[in-house]
Amino acid sequence: MLKVGVFGTGHLGKFHLNNWKEIEGAELTGFFDPDDNTAAEVSSKYNLKRFDTTDALLDACDAVDIIAPTSHHFELCKAAITKGKHVFVEKPLANTMDEARELVKLAKEANIKFQVGHVERFNPAFLALSGFKLDPMFIEVHRLAQFNPRGTDVSVILDLMIHDIDIILSLVKSNVKSISANGVAVMSDTPDIANVRIEFDNSCVANLTSSRISMKRMRKMRLFQKDAYIGIDFLEKKTEVIKLNAPGDKNVFTFDIETNNGKKTIAISNPAVEDGNAIKMELQAFHSAILNNTNTPVSVIDGFRAMDVAHQILEKIGAVHAS
Repeated sequence: MLKVGVFGTGHLGKFHLNNWKEIEGAELTGFFDPDDNTAAEVSSKYNLKRFDTTDALLDACDAVDIIAPTSHHFELCKAAITKGKHVFVEKPLANTMDEARELVKLAKEANIKFQVGHVERFNPAFLALSGFKLDPMFIEVHRLAQFNPRGTDVSVILDLMIHDIDIILSLVKSNVKSISANGVAVMSDTPDIANVRIEFDNSCVANLTSSRISMKRMRKMRLFQKDAYIGIDFLEKKTEVIKLNAPGDKNVFTFDIETNNGKKTIAISNPAVEDGNAIKMELQAFHSAILNNTNTPVSVIDGFRAMDVAHQILEKIGAVHAS
């Protein structure tokens, strides 16, 4: 039985608690939260022990789930790693790049399992493409949200866009060549809307727009590659694939077009998207990696790379507004 300690039981933390209670082979040891009102509510609702210090909770568990504010990620991760505990931490990995570098070093030296909570990797619409060969050369992303004061302590880059940065880096097997970006702080002290262009060494280009001051919500990614277009709707949990038909394909709809190279058949399909709880699946993956001694699906290196690109974007935005 894996004993799990939870750090941070606010809005998202409660989702994590609910899911841990449903994972077979995991036992919630207790939680740490400095807010007395939140702690009293959680203790009563979940019949869960509140620990008075981080050290006391760390000593009582095998693995930690850190959903505290980003500014506390480093200190909590470092304390857990030092005690040899496995770590799951919400995105972004840390507050600064120096902190992120040290966590990569510490996790490697301690030989513990470390997973970063880039939950969109477990979105059913994205998982529906697991059987497809994805090799995009152009990517277009729109992630729009309505304004919510919660979470505005970090920019829209680290709050929303980092989800798409992580997925793009997992798909494009090439180094980042250049980044251009612009952003505006509208309702908070950090950028609330941003547009970014990332160019890779293999000539792939990704255009990303993220906003947390929109009238409507949207979480869409479009992938364009040789002979295929793939659309992913992370919000509505839908996926669409349009490609040149190959013999034996089973497609929902096909039609022929005339080109300079003769007649070609276009196939449109909607891969089956299974119902799934993305948070539960990412926690199950972390649990499984520990029990089976396998790699976590979103490693500390993955978290570092996403943070690195996000901070380069923030530097570009800062440079634009400073000029």
